[in-house]
Amino acid sequence: MLARPLPPAKVSDETPESLIPYDEIVQDALRAVVGRVLREVESTGGLPGDHHFYITFKTRMPGVSIPKHLLERFPDEMTIVIQHRFWDLNVDDDRFTVGLSFGGVPATLNVPFNAVTQFHDPAVEFALTFQANAAELPHEEHEQAHNDPPDNETAEKADDGSNVVNVDFTRKK
Repeated sequence: MLARPLPPAKVSDETPESLIPYDEIVQDALRAVVGRVLREVESTGGLPGDHHFYITFKTRMPGVSIPKHLLERFPDEMTIVIQHRFWDLNVDDDRFTVGLSFGGVPATLNVPFNAVTQFHDPAVEFALTFQANAAELPHEEHEQAHNDPPDNETAEKADDGSNVVNVDFTRKK
């Protein structure tokens, strides 16, 4: 077999367009890290040591299900804290569901991993940032869910204007 020399390399400042979606593959792999961590918490029933999580997600991504009053308050993005008081954590391959209290009002949130834009564990300064990888669609209005407060009742708002939701930090037994 006769070896042929390789053609000369093209010198260019432009990065060629990849036919392999590396960015999406890496994003999916990193989101799997979040799923694995949450699955550990689900299986043990709690967080070890001082670990706690800030999870930011797009509220209008397909598959996100949150009470109407929270969607009105956080029409684009919302950060939740999983620390002491949460319940019914259920983790699937593509989403997680968790119960949290917002201003004393219990709510169930259903969040697909592709809606997650940030995951942070401040106890060990571990953080991941993602691109939302599905086109945002208008969130369909739904009838008042069992965890929506009456229209005349509002949840407690953070005074600092941030998207961080205040939650009670006492673990429900």
